[in-house]
Parts: sequence; structure tokens; C-alpha cells
Amino acid sequence: MGLPVPAETCIITASLYCLKTHHLAIGWVAVAAIAGAIIGDNFGYLIGRKVGLPLLKKYGPRVGLTSDRMILGQYLFHHHGSAIVFCGRFVSVVRVFVAVLAGACRMRWPRFMLFNALGGTCWAGGYALGTYALGRKISEVSGPVGIVIGITALAGMFAIGRFLKKNEAHLTQLALQEHQSGALPAS
Repeated sequence: MGLPVPAETCIITASLYCLKTHHLAIGWVAVAAIAGAIIGDNFGYLIGRKVGLPLLKKYGPRVGLTSDRMILGQYLFHHHGSAIVFCGRFVSVVRVFVAVLAGACRMRWPRFMLFNALGGTCWAGGYALGTYALGRKISEVSGPVGIVIGITALAGMFAIGRFLKKNEAHLTQLALQEHQSGALPAS
């Protein structure tokens, strides 16, 4: 719901508890994690849809979110929202805000729901079942793998940031043209 909680830690802990004690079934832990991920992001989407845009319009200029950049955000979610929602699930800081931004940028809910469900299933299910399968080896693997994933995520965010900075004027022009033609959802 847009709250930064250590979800990975909860899923890993529950999965290891399943492995050690056999008091919980890993399948139900995975189902609960997946359901929590999907439901939580749907609440985030609704929050963004109801109050996100007015808050961005009011306070956005204070942090560099001009009206053109807000239109650019709508354009990006309109054209690439599926990838943003799915891939954003795997980046810790981004995951907190993607659903709220998708709602604020007026991404269509059925498309959001589909890619939110796919991302949530892969992310939460992957953590739960992967942790269970790796068992005691998780601490040996999680350090190096976590570092590689973190470096890859940072490199990806840096590359996306450079791309957007380099192409912001061109993308904004395209977004404004679509906005003026009525192709983007109304604000």
C-alpha cells in the first residue's frame, strides 16, 4: 500500500521457518505472500488514483515535477506501464511507489492488475519457493546474489535515468502531442 516494509525479510523468514519446523506449509506461505503483494499494490493504485494526482499537482513543482513531466509520466505509463509495473516489483525502493504512480498517472486498472499479479507472483512466489528450495544455503547465496542484483538494479536505474534525461525533451514533446490529441487519459 505504498508503505516501505521489509517484505523480502518477512517472506524469507517465513520460508525458513517452514523448512526448519514444518509447522507451516510452504505453499500457503507463498500464496499468502503473493496475495499480500497483489492486494497491497491494488490499494496503492487506488490511493494514487484518488489522491495521487491532486497531491502531485499541488506539491510536484516543489520537487521538479512540472506539468510537462506529469504528462510525460502519464505517457510512459500509458505506453510502457506494463513493463514498469512488472519490473518495478523487483527493485526495492521503486516497488513502494510504482502502484501509487500507476494510479496517479491513470494507467488502466485491468492492465495494471494483470502485470501487478504477474510481477507479484514471480516476485513473492520466487522469494518463498526459492528460499525454501535453497534452505540452509540461502545465507551463502543471498549475500553475493543480493549484491549482484543490487548492482544490476542500480545500473538499470542509472541507465533508465540517463535515457530519460537524454530523451526527456523528445519524450515530453510526444507526450504533449498525445495529451493535446486526447490519446492520454484525462487528468
